[in-house]
Amino acid sequence: MSPACAELYDTIADALVDQGYYYTSRPLPGLPTTTLQQRIAQLDAEAALQRAGIGRHQDHQINNSVRRDSIRWLSSEHTAEREYLEWMDGLRSGINERLFMGLFDYECHFAHYPPGAFYQRHLDAFQGRTNRVLTTVYYLNDQWQTDQGGELLLYANDSDRVLEQVLPETGTLLVFLSDRFPHEVLETHRDRYSIAGWFRVNNSLNTQIDPAN
Repeated sequence: MSPACAELYDTIADALVDQGYYYTSRPLPGLPTTTLQQRIAQLDAEAALQRAGIGRHQDHQINNSVRRDSIRWLSSEHTAEREYLEWMDGLRSGINERLFMGLFDYECHFAHYPPGAFYQRHLDAFQGRTNRVLTTVYYLNDQWQTDQGGELLLYANDSDRVLEQVLPETGTLLVFLSDRFPHEVLETHRDRYSIAGWFRVNNSLNTQIDPAN
């Protein structure tokens, strides 16, 4: 582990303890940002992203009044995707060493919000009902301006108070407890790209992930 990564893990762990979330727009050590931008642009051009829905398994449905983004899950078959997954696995180990959270694995997808797209206020997890415990969002948009919309609003759990209004600028990383912070994506006025992911704990027996994906 490099000193820069160790310092970053310390900072993220401290922020999670103090306030439940971490947010930075500073460059992060070792992330393949440029190749990830190229990768999602390629997938978008090839129409390889699919409309995102709400709900899981038999409850999954497309609902344009809730969200209008398109997604594609990352895999280790592509170099840039594999490097990002490896970086996040390093973060998983670093957080576990510092906070003993029992993070078991990580899943993530590219997300494209075309002009006019949004995602209404929601929670990524409900306490005691899911194994997603820590959410990450990493942004891939150069020279984003405040009049272009697309900000992520992070709310206090028990009110409409906005804790952070996150501009989706390249290199910005947001990490937060999945069952504690409602959030939404405001309507965007230009193409908006990101990677959304979740660290999970294993709630099942015999090392089987709950729920399997």
